[in-house]
Amino acid sequence: MEQAVKKLQDEITGSQSNPYIQVIGNFLIQHVQAHPECAEKILDKGKSIAKSLEAMKNEAKKKQSNGMAMLTDAEGYAIVLKYFEIDGQPVQAVQTIQPEPEVSRFDVKLDDFM
Repeated sequence: MEQAVKKLQDEITGSQSNPYIQVIGNFLIQHVQAHPECAEKILDKGKSIAKSLEAMKNEAKKKQSNGMAMLTDAEGYAIVLKYFEIDGQPVQAVQTIQPEPEVSRFDVKLDDFM
């Protein structure tokens, strides 16, 4: 299992500019930790997180209407597992990307001018 996690972490580290690699990689790490029997399928040298995103893209193209398509989280993760030939349901609790809240630097009260 450690080798599978290392392979995923190496791809995540090598693709810092692609947040989707981060999300899918973290999902797969959680899945492998919950299901260590899947580790060998992750270690397949011909398979990668990036290629699983291509599989997801191709499935989305099949569903497109007027040039737009949408997959739910469950559909996307199921496609990733299918790409890696992993049976079963995706593990929940995948981190989502949240924008940082805006903090106002302007804090002046009327009493400050009196």
